[in-house]
Amino acid sequence: MWGSGLKWMFLIIGTTIGAGYASGRELWQFFGHESGLAIALFAILFSISCIVIMQVGYQKQSKDYLPVLRVIVGERLTKIYDVMIFLYLFTTTVVMLAGSGATGQAFYFSYWWGVGFIAIMLVLLFVRGVNGLLTINQFILPILLVGLLAILLLFTFDQKLALFSHWHEQRNWTAAFPFTALNVLPLIAVLGAIGNKIQSRKEIVIAGIGSGLILGVISYIYNNSLIQIAEEILVYEIPLFAILKHYSFVVLVFMSIMLWFAIFTTAASGILGLITRIQSYWHVPLWVIALFAIIVMIPFTTFGFSTLISYIYPIYGILNLYVLMRLILYPLWHNKNTA
Repeated sequence: MWGSGLKWMFLIIGTTIGAGYASGRELWQFFGHESGLAIALFAILFSISCIVIMQVGYQKQSKDYLPVLRVIVGERLTKIYDVMIFLYLFTTTVVMLAGSGATGQAFYFSYWWGVGFIAIMLVLLFVRGVNGLLTINQFILPILLVGLLAILLLFTFDQKLALFSHWHEQRNWTAAFPFTALNVLPLIAVLGAIGNKIQSRKEIVIAGIGSGLILGVISYIYNNSLIQIAEEILVYEIPLFAILKHYSFVVLVFMSIMLWFAIFTTAASGILGLITRIQSYWHVPLWVIALFAIIVMIPFTTFGFSTLISYIYPIYGILNLYVLMRLILYPLWHNKNTA
């Protein structure tokens, strides 16, 4: 039970902590000053959303996101949100590919070397199907989470930052809703693809609460650190590097590798959602569909990493608010319909 629950928890976190999140760019886009309450609300809403999505997938024994989506948004809106999820997964995976290129540039490699490397690794990952993604998440995510948290805490103590000094200033609390909504749509796609692999409701609770708690704590500490370097963020494509410049080259290299793995796991989750949906129409191995999808995506990476996040993420955060509302109220309207 615990093993399976942690496996799903790492899948959820791996889906969420990508180029936008791990780099700090996504957090800064939504939060920033006066956002402590917003992050606490995000952790709660995120946990509820994960539990509901997994519960529906478990009941439907789903192999892709469509049966889950049909229950959550209703039959009439399913086609609209099916297209929206597909476009979201496509565009955010493009962001991950661009993020890999930007990470490579930080070490003076060609942008296209970074994009090409992650593209090849993604195709190879799906030679093993879904199990390839689950396996790599179980190994990579604990190292990534511990490393990121260690750097953020080290920066907090080195700079003598106060973690709870601004709790009387919480005017940005509404940011919790679009930020959670932004991260809900890929979770429907990814968790919908493994509904038939969930074996008990206890796994669902462990995964939902665990992922919300971990992401809430890291988000709060990360955002608190970014507030201290707000002026420097303007000149950094990846805000995390503004924190890492205070430390040795070894630390910079280690965290850059971890950042790349965060990008990789989220890109892999996005590809999983796409290719399992496509496979319901095109019955070929997953890696073949992954190869085709990535070839189509690569030209779109020319828009740049921070530009893609600045425009795409806020738009989806707003559009997904209806889905978030349905997830939060699911126990009420579902029980009413089945009564």
